Amino acid sequence: MRPPGVRSFLLLASSLLCAGLSAAPQSFSPSLRSWSGATCRLSRAESERRCRAPGQPPGGALCHGRGQCDCGVCICHVTEPGTYFGPLCECHEWVCETYDGHTCAGHGQCDCGKCKCDEGWSGDACQYPTNCDLTKKKSNQMCKNSQDIICSNAGTCHCGRCKCDNSDGNGLVYGKFCECDDGECIDDETEEVCGGHGKCYCGNCYCEAGWHGDKCEFQCDITPWESKRRCTSPDGKICSNRGTCVCGECSCHDVDPTGDWGDIHGDTCECDERDCGAVYDRYSDDFCSGHGQCNCGRCDCKAGWYGKKCEHPRSCPLSAEESIRKCQGNSDLPCSGRGKCECGKCTCYPPGDRRVYGKTCECDDRRCEDLDGVVCGGHGTCSCGRCVCETGWFGKLCQHPRKCNMTEEQSRSLCESADSTLCSGKGSCHCGKCICFAEEWYISGELCDCDDRDCDKHDGLICTGNGICSCGNCECWDGWNGNACEIWLGTEYP
Repeated sequence: MRPPGVRSFLLLASSLLCAGLSAAPQSFSPSLRSWSGATCRLSRAESERRCRAPGQPPGGALCHGRGQCDCGVCICHVTEPGTYFGPLCECHEWVCETYDGHTCAGHGQCDCGKCKCDEGWSGDACQYPTNCDLTKKKSNQMCKNSQDIICSNAGTCHCGRCKCDNSDGNGLVYGKFCECDDGECIDDETEEVCGGHGKCYCGNCYCEAGWHGDKCEFQCDITPWESKRRCTSPDGKICSNRGTCVCGECSCHDVDPTGDWGDIHGDTCECDERDCGAVYDRYSDDFCSGHGQCNCGRCDCKAGWYGKKCEHPRSCPLSAEESIRKCQGNSDLPCSGRGKCECGKCTCYPPGDRRVYGKTCECDDRRCEDLDGVVCGGHGTCSCGRCVCETGWFGKLCQHPRKCNMTEEQSRSLCESADSTLCSGKGSCHCGKCICFAEEWYISGELCDCDDRDCDKHDGLICTGNGICSCGNCECWDGWNGNACEIWLGTEYP
């Protein structure tokens, strides 16, 4: 017969033991130790074998390197942010794939490193809907990057979401638009990421202190103070705030990869050739009208020429201001932005094109043409850049018939976008075609889904007046090129 106190103690101990067993992993065997601190009944080799992942050779990491092996049982711990769990510490709550900043794209649950997708979703990050209700046009539009390239030419578009090309399974290409390729960070010689002296983010190496180069392959041999001193521009800024100081030398930013406007240069990046845009003459296709040299945004004119763009010959009796005033007329720009002003007189451009005319080049009959070159839709005549429509037709290009042989339902079906909105909510439907609201002059497109303000400008003009804005992109007329149709490629100006 046990004393009451001993009997109470045994009941308490047995209840605690049962509670502990219910919380322990199924592989846990409490009989391996008689009590806490007792000698383990397993040999060291057997204990480590149980703590090692299946298939791992002797000497391999125990508990996946994330815990301590205690008599054949892994006690997980934290060596980096997150929580490790599982019989062999094999699971981490933060290792699941993400999409657009959301774990499992917000359409699934992370379970031991793999996404368990909700019904109706699939993919490594649950980013792909099983059923797609988008049109191909809408899907491709959602997959375009900031340069309007579908999946950055590094993947394929699936229902508005990019699937990056990673056929070798290394996962180096990633990003919402497959815009990142960390393969660019791998050193060709050492095959190390950033030469082992930096971190890679979206294809760019961020080097440790004292290292530089595209792949952190060069070590700097001067002090940081001396490096900073050499990179300081006359205005006291490091590389004029237009470049990066690398071991005492300024690496100036490439501001225009196309090369249209030159670049930033100088020992401390003090010269910005973008400033030369103000002195670029699009008619002569040269800076300073071909009569001078652009230095750090200013024209040094040749003998016999003067003006901000070296556009005035010294023989002209008019001042620069008088000459420009005569060439402006009622326009905000000299020669309406369509010609060259010389001593108060306009020479319309391009040379020999009779569609551009007038004392100040105010008439431009090219504006009466569509992208196929048809004048006023074949239903009118052009007068000083405006269409005069024949009876029965109307519109900016006489493209709309006044009488319609369609039913209202047929007409509306041709004007609806993918989301069933009529003319994108920015126009009215007439005979199967959208007429965009006039008060929003910049709205265009078959379904009024384009914004002409997205087109590039030069001299304050959309497409420089030398092309048509087509859904955010300039379609240049013959002889013109450039993002804003600002570059003349035809014969030299006479």
